[in-house]
Amino acid sequence: MKFFVDTADVSEIRAMAQTGLLDGVTTNPSLIAKSGRKMADVIAEICELTPGPVSAEAVSTDFETMLAEGRYLRGIAKNVCVKLPLTEAGLRVCRTLSDEGTPVNVTLCFSANQALLAAKAGATFISPFVGRLDDIGQDGMGLIADIVQIYRNYTFKTEVLVASVRHPVHVLQAAKLGAHVATMGPATIRMLFKHPLTDKGLEAFLADWAKTGQSIL
Repeated sequence: MKFFVDTADVSEIRAMAQTGLLDGVTTNPSLIAKSGRKMADVIAEICELTPGPVSAEAVSTDFETMLAEGRYLRGIAKNVCVKLPLTEAGLRVCRTLSDEGTPVNVTLCFSANQALLAAKAGATFISPFVGRLDDIGQDGMGLIADIVQIYRNYTFKTEVLVASVRHPVHVLQAAKLGAHVATMGPATIRMLFKHPLTDKGLEAFLADWAKTGQSIL
C-alpha cells in the first residue's frame, strides 16, 4: 500500500519525505487556504519535495473553466495529479485530461456506482471518503470493499485511494481489502509508528544498556 500525506504544510511534507515512507501528497482548497499562500507556489514547492503524485484540485464547477484550471495545474510540475470532483462535469474533464495523458484524482466519492463511473472516465485515482461516511452512520470500509471488488472484476487500472482516514484501524482495514493508497494527515501517519509495548520494550533495553557503561561509538 502506498502512503500519501494529506496536507499543504510544506514543513510537514518535508519531514514525512525524510522518513522514506512517503509516496505522494494530496491537497484540497481547504488545505491550500490554511497555508495562506498562492496555490501555484505551494504546489510547486511540494512537487520538489516528493517525486510521487501531488494532487492539486480544480475549484470551478463548469466543464470549460474546470478543464482550463486542470490544464493550468498540470503545467506547474511534471508530478501534478489534477484533482476533480465526482460530478458530471468533473468526469467529462477527467476523460479529456486522461486522454491528454494527465493523471487525475477523482475526489468526493461516496458510492460504488460513482467509483465505477470514475474508472470508466479514465481516472488514475478514485478517492472514497471513509471517515465522512462513518460520521453519518454508514460503512466507509464497506464502500472500499465494494470498489476494490468491482475494479478487480473488470481489471480497471484506476487505483483506490482511501481518503478521510481518521485512525490506524482505517489504514489496516484498507490494506487488508487491497486498496492501493491511503492518504492521511501527518498526525495519523505518526500514529502508525506508535505502540505502548514498543515504547516499554525500548525503555527496558536502554535501561539495561546503561547499566553496562558501554558505548557503541
